[in-house]
Amino acid sequence: MIEPRLETARTVCRVMVEADAPALLRYRIENREHFAPWEPLREERFFTLAHCVQTIAEMRESMRLDRSYPFLVFDAEEREVLATFNLSNVVRGAFQACHLGYGVAARWQGQGIMREALVAGLAWAFDGLGLHRVMANYMPRNERSGRLLEGLGFEREGYARRYLQIAGVWEDHVLTALVSASE
Repeated sequence: MIEPRLETARTVCRVMVEADAPALLRYRIENREHFAPWEPLREERFFTLAHCVQTIAEMRESMRLDRSYPFLVFDAEEREVLATFNLSNVVRGAFQACHLGYGVAARWQGQGIMREALVAGLAWAFDGLGLHRVMANYMPRNERSGRLLEGLGFEREGYARRYLQIAGVWEDHVLTALVSASE
């Protein structure tokens, strides 16, 4: 499989490789507090190089099996990880869908980086992977995420009570999806 490399005006988005482990670790450590309210509780091990190497190996195996596609979003020179996004839980057959998860570094919030990367990533999901539907869910209090998804064309499809355990609490989520325009 040819691994995607998506270039935008300000970013390079590509799937993780083992050599990215130090960059992933820096991103995790620098944004630990920023992501804490929006992610599951993390053990200390999550913030180690060994765990980053393991994460990348597991994600690459998941990619080989066509189940998940983990992207790092770098600056144009590929020196700094600005954001991440993952096309996960890929289901083929009659469904042809996946879930989208994403996060942008604290210092890059509000600058359109995540939107720029996701425009490219979603185009690849539909054209490169041949998916029909991409689903993304967000906590109602995460208004910034809601606006991002709405701006990308995602439509609200439902509301799930106590959907995911985030920061140790079962949180409600708004369920959204984007369906391929080419079908």
